[in-house]
Amino acid sequence: MILTIHQPEHMPWLGFLNKLDASDTFVILDNVQYRHKYFQNRNKIKGANGPLWLNVPVVSANRRETKIKDIQINNNSNWGEKNWKSIYYAYGKSKYFKDYSDYFESTFLKEWANLCDLNIDIIKNLLGFLEIETNIQRASELPVEGQGEKLILDICKHYNPEVYISGITGIAGHGDRFENEFVKAGIKVAYQDFTHPAYEQNHLKKKDFVPYMSAIDLLFNYGEQSIDIIRSGWSIK
Repeated sequence: MILTIHQPEHMPWLGFLNKLDASDTFVILDNVQYRHKYFQNRNKIKGANGPLWLNVPVVSANRRETKIKDIQINNNSNWGEKNWKSIYYAYGKSKYFKDYSDYFESTFLKEWANLCDLNIDIIKNLLGFLEIETNIQRASELPVEGQGEKLILDICKHYNPEVYISGITGIAGHGDRFENEFVKAGIKVAYQDFTHPAYEQNHLKKKDFVPYMSAIDLLFNYGEQSIDIIRSGWSIK
């Protein structure tokens, strides 16, 4: 079995989905501290005038000490309607927009209480649209403990995979200094080295490509061909 572990990003980018596609099981790392001003509550799309952030406001009280799974959404504004309108104006004329728009419209016009629930729902549906058949499990539902690299190793020991796919920055973002502990446990560590593919986006030709947008940028423009483009960026170290 091939395993990967990652925090639940909001509207994730292609590299995130590429790593999930290469894995048999994806563990959602929802039992670690929420990271403020990162990709857990925001991501970018390609608007007519350039990249545009889509933000999900969260309740600010003690958020720096709160685990991802417990972060609540601040619904005092119409953030969902605003984000949906931004998506519509950016991609409404895209070739495959109508194939997927019903899901995103209903999702953003629904009132969500928990950020993690929203992100997981979007991730699962993106996997479905791309026909990626990866098993998904929340870390908070596993009998695991620890922090940082030790938590990652504990999750891996629970599944006992042949291979654990890490991000290019290393185990828990701390390089390969802990890799020997995985080797002792009989687990090979592979490091994803994703090369972002270029493709024609709305408002731009391929030569003017803007990378690192949410995966919906690709999906609305390429539909069922999107998975082949995502897989073209795969490589490991």
